[in-house]
Amino acid sequence: MTASVEGPSGERVFIRLGPPPEEPNQFVVDGAPQSYSPEVRARLEVDAKEIIARYPDKRSALLPLLHLVQAEDSYLTPAGLEFCSEQVGLTGAEVSAVGSFYTMYRRGPTGEYLVGVCTNTLCAVMGGDAIFADLKEHLGIGNDQTTGDGTVTLQHIECNAACDFAPVVMVNWEFYDNQTPESARELVDSLRSGEPKAPTRGAPLCKFRETSRILAGLPDERPDEGQGGPGAATLAGLRVAKEKGMEAPPAAGGKS
Repeated sequence: MTASVEGPSGERVFIRLGPPPEEPNQFVVDGAPQSYSPEVRARLEVDAKEIIARYPDKRSALLPLLHLVQAEDSYLTPAGLEFCSEQVGLTGAEVSAVGSFYTMYRRGPTGEYLVGVCTNTLCAVMGGDAIFADLKEHLGIGNDQTTGDGTVTLQHIECNAACDFAPVVMVNWEFYDNQTPESARELVDSLRSGEPKAPTRGAPLCKFRETSRILAGLPDERPDEGQGGPGAATLAGLRVAKEKGMEAPPAAGGKS
């Protein structure tokens, strides 16, 4: 909706009413569900009851509940926010304030695979910026946009504490270490082909909505393939210290 007013020199100025189109914290997306059907509500309420039961105060369950409704819609919608509000007894404004604070909660429709390229200082220096620019061109999309087939959403991400494996790309929060523009292109191509490459470490990759259910605290059925634990780069300093017989100085008072 727009309105027109007369400017200082008599010209007509058109003003857009409502949230700015690029406002990052808005939850106004064309086509977003405003409420859930009775069937969807009944299904979500079963999961919500399980989640809320883990907390002495039901308000403490808000973060996992937001992941639960994100698993339903692939992002936070008015329907999801209203559902969470009703479950924990908070106002819509309170729920929206929490949902808009954390970057892992999405503001718009998300593809099957959320591909995040770290462009913080070290990853950027090591090639993260080049990887992001290359993927934008390769996929034909911009930041926080989704490919036409709905498989990949591309975004910048902040540091994910994996600087020793820079530059890092994450897919649905699973690590792909020591990437290059070439390997990142191969990675997104594998996602779009339906045969995704395995993460460098961590659990096997699953789709974004499944990831959101796991983050909500619901059962994770993925097998343990032994990819956990620190990698060689993380342990390099400890290895050198042991080789050179280096030890931390004693603490004050003579206690180690």
